[in-house]
Amino acid sequence: MASALARGIGEPVIVADAQPDKAERLAAACGGEAVASNAEVAERADIVLLCHKPAQLHEVAIEVAPGARAIASVLAGVKLAQLETAYPDRPVFRFIPNLAVEFGAGVLCYVTGRWTPDERLLELMGRTGWVTPVDEAEIEPAMAVMSCGPAFLALVVESLAQAAGRHGLDELEATRMVVETMAGTATWLSSYDFDTAQLRRRVATPGGLTERGLKTLEREGLPQALTAAVDEVVEAVR
Repeated sequence: MASALARGIGEPVIVADAQPDKAERLAAACGGEAVASNAEVAERADIVLLCHKPAQLHEVAIEVAPGARAIASVLAGVKLAQLETAYPDRPVFRFIPNLAVEFGAGVLCYVTGRWTPDERLLELMGRTGWVTPVDEAEIEPAMAVMSCGPAFLALVVESLAQAAGRHGLDELEATRMVVETMAGTATWLSSYDFDTAQLRRRVATPGGLTERGLKTLEREGLPQALTAAVDEVVEAVR
């Protein structure tokens, strides 16, 4: 996620990583610099973006907190109160992005606590896609649909392409068809106020093939499976 955000924002970055070669590759890709420690990042950066494992919060804070001017976190399940305890007396922000931020086509939610992101920070993050505020109580369900969502949708793509492949269509070609259809569907929904019911009515004529397919998806439990996936993510981090 650090790599995706850095590429999407498009500014030179100062990078530290437990694997120095990873830091060097990202710095080279973004026109930045790899350094030897988290502490050096904190001393030199305008804002430190935390992209480590949630369990490392206090371990990393020992290095970063003394020199950090401001903190932005993308750590799943780490609440603002925990971040503010680890990084007292400085601006702390909580963001949840998804993978498409790399291409400026992502979704990025943020929580406002004691500090509100300023226009410059929101402008930088806005380069990565759609940025929207949420209450902290909403961040887990938001994460389930927009941060985990790309992986869920990828499974849908794979399943549809494999099903078409079993009927003789080249599976790679079928994958391309599904992906292009997904992109077009997103454009249509964005243009018509996200009215999913209208889209289904437009495509599924009564008694037609699409309606039969939709009924099969409902009978086989697709809505229930997606609900269960969201529930699993939310309950795991709350």
